Amino acid sequence: MKLDTAQASFSQLLISGTLIHEADFDEMRERLGIEPRPQVVIVLSIDRYTDLALDKSLQWSIEIGQVLVEAIFESITLPFLWVWVGEGVLAVLLELQSVQPVEPSYKQVTYGMVRKIQNFVDAKGFSVSAGIGTYYEDPYKLHLSYSEAKESLIDRFFQGNRMIFQYEGQRSIQEERAKPVTHEEKIELLSRVRIGDEEGSIAYLVELLESLSRSYKHNIDLFKSEAYDLVLSLSRMVVDLGGNASEILSENARMLQDLYSTIRYDKFVKKLCAYWRKLAKQVSDDHALEVSPIVRSAIVYIREHHQDRMLLKEIAQHCYLSTHYFAHVFKKEAGVSFVDFLNKVRIEKAVYFLEKTELTMQEIAARVGFQDANYFARKFKMIMGCSPTDYRSSAQC
Repeated sequence: MKLDTAQASFSQLLISGTLIHEADFDEMRERLGIEPRPQVVIVLSIDRYTDLALDKSLQWSIEIGQVLVEAIFESITLPFLWVWVGEGVLAVLLELQSVQPVEPSYKQVTYGMVRKIQNFVDAKGFSVSAGIGTYYEDPYKLHLSYSEAKESLIDRFFQGNRMIFQYEGQRSIQEERAKPVTHEEKIELLSRVRIGDEEGSIAYLVELLESLSRSYKHNIDLFKSEAYDLVLSLSRMVVDLGGNASEILSENARMLQDLYSTIRYDKFVKKLCAYWRKLAKQVSDDHALEVSPIVRSAIVYIREHHQDRMLLKEIAQHCYLSTHYFAHVFKKEAGVSFVDFLNKVRIEKAVYFLEKTELTMQEIAARVGFQDANYFARKFKMIMGCSPTDYRSSAQC
C-alpha cells in the first residue's frame, strides 16, 4: 500500500490535464506498467484535518494518511490509482469499465465504495467526506472529473462532516446572482448596534447568515463576500462614531483573512459573531449607564424587545420585582421613566432609518415599535425637537 511513484506521477498527469502534452495515454501506461484505465475521480478529504493536525507530530500525519490508504484498498475492489493532492486530501482514479456508465449505475457503485471507506475510518477515530466527479470515457478528460469532484466537495462548508457529494452540473446563474440581504435588512442589523442592542444585533446577524447560506449553498465565495460586506458596514459605522480607523482596518484585514481560510460554516459563523461583538461593544459601551445589575438587565431587555408591545408589568416581572418598586428603581438609576427610556431607544433607531433609508414614516414607526405613525411623530418631535420629515430633509442636505 505504499505510494508507487510511477502511478502517482501518472495520476498527477491525468488529473492536471497535462498528460496530453507528454505522451499517448496507452503508450504511457504500457511504459510505466500501469494496468487501471480510470474514468471517474473521487476526492476524499479528512474532516477537520487542520484542527486534528494542530500540535500533532509528523508521525501522526503519516499514520492517519496510512489508515485512509488502507481503507481505500480494503473497500475498493475495482482497479484504481491514488495520489495525495493536498494535506488530508487524496484523489482516487477509479476504473469502471465493467460497470454500465449510464445513470445511476456508476453513481451507485462509487457511492457504495465511499460508504465502505467512511465506515472503515470511523472505526479508527476520524471521518472523511467525498466528492465524486462525472464518468469520462476519454482519459484526456479525466481532469474534468477531478475538478468536478473538488467542486462538489465544496458544499461540505455548509453541511458538515462525513458527507458524500456527487457533481450536479452547472449551477443556476440566477441563484448565484441572488442578493438575499436587502438594504432594509442591513439597516435593521446596524440600527440594533446603533441603539446599543449588542445581543439583538448578533441574533439578527445569525438569521441573515442562515438566509445567505440557503441562497448561496452552492457558491461559498458569494456567501463569504456578502458576510464580509456586513462586517465592513459595521466597521464604517464604528469609525463614523469615533472608532480608531487604523486599528479597525488592521483588525478587519486579519479577520477577513482568517474567515477566508475557514472551511466550516459553524466555525465561520462563530468567528464572525465574535468579531461582530467586539466591534458592536465599542458602540454599546457609549450607551452604558452606571446602574445596578437589575436595571442593566432591564435596559438590555428593552433594547432587545423594543419592537414589541411592552408593558411596565412585563419588564418588572422579567426583573423579578413588583411593578411599583421596579418603576421607582428604574427612574432613580436611569434618570428617566421606563416609558421615556423605551421611547428614546425607539426614536434613536428611527433616526438611523431616516438617515439611511427611504422608508415611509408609517414603515419606520412600525419597525421601531410604534403602532401609530402620528404618535411616533409626536414623540419624535418631543425628543428630537423637529418632525421626522424635517429631520430627514435636514439629514439629506
